[in-house]
Amino acid sequence: MKRLLSFFAIVVLLGVQSLQAQWIQTNGPNGGYIRCFVVNGSNLFAGTDGASVFLSTNNGTSWTAVNTGLPANTTVVSLAVNGTNLFAGTFGNGVFLSTNNGTSWTAINTGLTNTYINALAVSGSNLFAGTSGGVFLSTNNGTSWRAVNTGLTNTFVRSLAVNGSNLFAGTDRGVFLSTNNGASWTAVNTGLTLTSVYAFAVNGSNLFAGTSVGVFLSTNNGTSWAAVNTGLTFTSVWSLAVSGSNLFAGTSGGVFLSTNNGTSWTAVNNGLPDFASVHALAVNGSNLFAGTFGGGVFLSTNNGISWAAVNTGLTNTVVYSLTVNGSNLFAGTDGGGVFRSTNNGTSWAAVNTGLTNTDVFSLAVNGSNLFAGTFGGGVFLSTNNGTSWAAVNTGLTDTIVKALAVSGSTLFAGTGGGVFLSTNNGTSWTAVNNGLTNTNVQALAVNGSNLFAGTDGGGVFLSTNNGTSWAAVNTGLTNTRVFSLAVNGSNLFAGTFGGGVFLSTNNGTSWAAVNTGLTNTTVRSFAVNGSNLFAGTGGGVFLSTNNGSSWTAVNTGLTNTFVYSLAVSGSNLFAGTYRGGVWRRPLSEMVTVVEDDFSQVPVNFTLEQNYPNPFNRSTARSRLSPATTIRYQLPKATQVVLKIYNLFGQEVRTLVNARQPAGANSVVWDGRDESGKEVSSGIYIYRLQAGDLVQSRKLSFVR
Repeated sequence: MKRLLSFFAIVVLLGVQSLQAQWIQTNGPNGGYIRCFVVNGSNLFAGTDGASVFLSTNNGTSWTAVNTGLPANTTVVSLAVNGTNLFAGTFGNGVFLSTNNGTSWTAINTGLTNTYINALAVSGSNLFAGTSGGVFLSTNNGTSWRAVNTGLTNTFVRSLAVNGSNLFAGTDRGVFLSTNNGASWTAVNTGLTLTSVYAFAVNGSNLFAGTSVGVFLSTNNGTSWAAVNTGLTFTSVWSLAVSGSNLFAGTSGGVFLSTNNGTSWTAVNNGLPDFASVHALAVNGSNLFAGTFGGGVFLSTNNGISWAAVNTGLTNTVVYSLTVNGSNLFAGTDGGGVFRSTNNGTSWAAVNTGLTNTDVFSLAVNGSNLFAGTFGGGVFLSTNNGTSWAAVNTGLTDTIVKALAVSGSTLFAGTGGGVFLSTNNGTSWTAVNNGLTNTNVQALAVNGSNLFAGTDGGGVFLSTNNGTSWAAVNTGLTNTRVFSLAVNGSNLFAGTFGGGVFLSTNNGTSWAAVNTGLTNTTVRSFAVNGSNLFAGTGGGVFLSTNNGSSWTAVNTGLTNTFVYSLAVSGSNLFAGTYRGGVWRRPLSEMVTVVEDDFSQVPVNFTLEQNYPNPFNRSTARSRLSPATTIRYQLPKATQVVLKIYNLFGQEVRTLVNARQPAGANSVVWDGRDESGKEVSSGIYIYRLQAGDLVQSRKLSFVR
């Protein structure tokens, strides 16, 4: 009885652990994609790309997400305040209202037939929404809307501004003016290049328009315009702001200041990331805020002379890459550079000194050397855990570096122009692309003397001589958009865009899809921990404990499920997400979850009939490749060999030759032999040997 009670207690405990097991968002990396600001007293609100709204009550020192009632992962393009009412215009979900500083939100879309809200503006009791389908007006705080587009010959409205009784709409073809609350519109574009108008600013009688070709000034309510761009070296102007006699322009290359109404401009970017794309500006007293696309929020208290990042709590980052070096966990982000955590994500610090390109797509470690591959800036090297960086690009003729791999003292870089090799820690590079017929390299992996390159559209290539020559190894690989690769013993895994995971047990000579249970087939990343294989997908993280034969989602608590990167550090698995920073979960929790799912260990050794049977192209999900699944049950962990034979007893293909855990297992056969050639129609024998036990069954393949 005591043993029975003890066993029951253990089962209950495991069940409780499974219920409590979940992902936790780490405290960073901080930053992200800022679309808009609005100030209401001491409250600063930031609308983000994919993470809704954040609030700071202390000038950006710290931020809190205020999203209750907003759809998950919403992009907020515009914000507006009218008294105690806060309005948020979203990309595809219409307008939302909060009457309590963002604590809760309510959709207010009655009559709003276009829900892509690019701009909001308030004029007295009137609320205007600029959409991709024209302008809408509400006179009752959004309770109802009506279109007001008479005369608005271009209805893609990107910006709105109010100046007295005048309402201006910036469109993809210039500026329109309404003097009667939108009842009618007139184009006012004399002198204004007919271009996209992204922003307005009003300063007394001066109206400024930020466009894709610079800043224009009108002193007569748009009747005529003049370009005012002297010194403005970046002319894609996303945002404008006025502070006293100072006019600020947020551009694709940082912030510019004019003290003379645009007659001349000076770059004021000290402390901003190089080439920061500034999509939002806001003034609150002596504080100037810049919202960047990737780097989060920056504050200047001296009119732009210097800037400091103010991103604590703002976890709206895209984490393209993760890597571990001892107790250091590094995250490569889109627009925010590299971040380091020494305490499992409890805190993060940006480590970007010398890193002149902050779009970090790949990371790799070789001894004390840390390498960062960037989008357009090539490779950077740090010898002090990211404290400082130096570009190492001599000979690297393509600087879009999407993958890095280390093999001994050799460093490989996968770029949009193929593979490059460095034998001296990046001091110099040599292109090694002979035979690489697709040079858009997304992933690299090393297995002994074998180097694999995953490409976008060309599948997998193998080099056995450090890149001197390459050969395509794609037999059975029915999806050739390969975005990730992983090695676990003799198993090579390829993660594809839309085709799931493929397994090769013979260095790429042949492949088989291994997707049972994998409900999202866009696989961006892998992580290996012993016999556990994790896949980061567009639908979260999946775990396989049997080399991909079956997968289980392990996503409890993971509210941002687009996973770009994975890494194991100590006893934790880390996931880098799209617009959600880095998340952490103990490995033991996920293994327990999977073990619970397969807790009914079979009593007997069983080989099931394959399904479908017979099989051919008409039974396959893809008509390009037939496939059948063979399932079997193991009462204990053992060495497993599963082979296909023809009726003459000749061996056709080895599907499994590995030690596997107890429980349910499966493998897919694609109807091909060991060389990758499709077999002839007929009856075949599949034979399973598990330890001393052997079973065989027949299957039928019809071409």
